Amino acid sequence: MIVERLRRTERVSVQELVEATEASDMTVRRDLDSLAAQGVLKRVHGGAVAAMPSGVEPPYSLRAQAAVAAKQAIAAAAVAHIRDGETIVLDSGTTALEVAKRLHDRAVTVMPLSLHVAQELADAPRIRLLMAGGEARKGELSLVGPLTVASLRALRFDLAVLSPCAFSLDAGLTAFDLGDAEVKQEALAVATRSMVLADGAKWDRAALAYVCPADRPDLIITDPTAPEDQRTMLTQRGVLVEVAT
Repeated sequence: MIVERLRRTERVSVQELVEATEASDMTVRRDLDSLAAQGVLKRVHGGAVAAMPSGVEPPYSLRAQAAVAAKQAIAAAAVAHIRDGETIVLDSGTTALEVAKRLHDRAVTVMPLSLHVAQELADAPRIRLLMAGGEARKGELSLVGPLTVASLRALRFDLAVLSPCAFSLDAGLTAFDLGDAEVKQEALAVATRSMVLADGAKWDRAALAYVCPADRPDLIITDPTAPEDQRTMLTQRGVLVEVAT
C-alpha cells in the first residue's frame, strides 16, 4: 500500500499511513525503513518520498495533478506580497502557473520563463507582458539557453518568483535541467528581492543541477507539510518562511 501511494503522490506521512492501515506508528516506521533499505523510497522528516533519481524529471502533466491545493494556497500567499507597479520575473513550473492565474487583474510587469505562464497572462488586461527569448523545452515549455539568459541580463526586476524542482537545507535549491538551473540563477541575480515557492513534497529532496543555497531567498512560502524543524532553522538563518494554508 505504501508503494502504491507513492506511485500516486510525491510524499506520504507516517500519520496518514497509520490512519489508513490502523497499524501502529512503530510498524509503519519499520516498514518505511525496510523499503528505504531496498531503495524503493527515501525517508524524510515525518514520512517518505519516492526514490526518484536526481536526474529524472517527472512529467509536467503528472506534476500538474500533484499537491494542487497546496500549490493554490502557496500561490495566493505569494500574490499577496506583490505590489501594483512592480516588475516581476516569474519562473516556470506548475506553482508559477498558479501564481499567474492570480495576477490577471493586477497592474504589474511580468517576464515569464515559461510558455505555459505566458499563455495564461497573454489576455490579462492590466499585465505588461515581456517575453524572453530562448529555447522552449519539450513538454515543460520552460525557456532556457543563452537567449533567455541574455534577456534577463538586459533588465532589472523588483522581484524574482522561483519554483525550484527540489529543496533541502544541505543541497539548497536544485533543478533537474542544467539550463533551467542557469536561468533560475540569472533571475536571482537581476532581481532586488526573491521569493521561493516550494510545497512540502519538494523539501528534503535534491535534483541534479544546483541553483543556490537554501538561505539565499528572502522569502520562502510553503505549506504545513514542510518539516517544522527545517523551517525553524531557515528562520534562524534570516530567511522569512511563510506557511500557506
